[in-house]
Amino acid sequence: MATTSDIRNGLVINFNHDLFQIIEFQHVKPGKGNAFVRTRLRSLTTGRVLDNTFNAGASIYPVRVERHKFQYLYRDELGFNFMNSETFEQVLIDEKLIENADLMKEGQEVEILINTENEQPLTCELPSSVELEVTYAEPGIRGDTANSPKKSVEVETGAKIMVPLFIEQGTRIRVDTKTYEYLERVK
Repeated sequence: MATTSDIRNGLVINFNHDLFQIIEFQHVKPGKGNAFVRTRLRSLTTGRVLDNTFNAGASIYPVRVERHKFQYLYRDELGFNFMNSETFEQVLIDEKLIENADLMKEGQEVEILINTENEQPLTCELPSSVELEVTYAEPGIRGDTANSPKKSVEVETGAKIMVPLFIEQGTRIRVDTKTYEYLERVK
C-alpha cells in the first residue's frame, strides 16, 4: 500500500476494482482547504480515460508490473499480435488498449506492460518517436508561407500527420507518438 505522495506518471494502480495507469497528475495546494492530487487515469481493461481527484495522503494500491520488449508482428480481427524478443512467446492485445496504435508498423520494437501477479499483458507502449514514410502528400501551394502553414499527409501505417509544406511523398519523417506531431525529416 502507498499514498498519493508515491504517484508518478506510468504507475499502475488498483482503483474501483479495475487496473488504471496514471497518465498525468498534479499536486494542488489551494489557499484554503486541504491539498489534493488531480489525476488522469487510463483503464487497462477498457482503454477508457478517467479524471479523478485524490485527497493528499490518501491510500492507493499500486500493482507490480514488468516491462518487456516485444516485436509487433501483425494485426488481425482479434487485435494486435506481438512476439517476445527473448523467449519468442506470442501475445495478443486488443486495439482499444493500445494508445496511438495507428503509428505502429510491422517489425517495430515496443514495450508491453505485464501484470506480475497473473502474467497477463496489460498494454503496449510505443517508443517516444517513430520513423515513417509518407505514402500520400498533396503538393504544397507555392507562396503560402504565412504563419508556418502545414498540410495533412498519410504515412505508411495509415495515420494522418500535419507536416510542413516541403514534405513530399516518399519522404521519411520522425513523428512524436504521444502528440502525432512532426519532428523532423529522416535522412
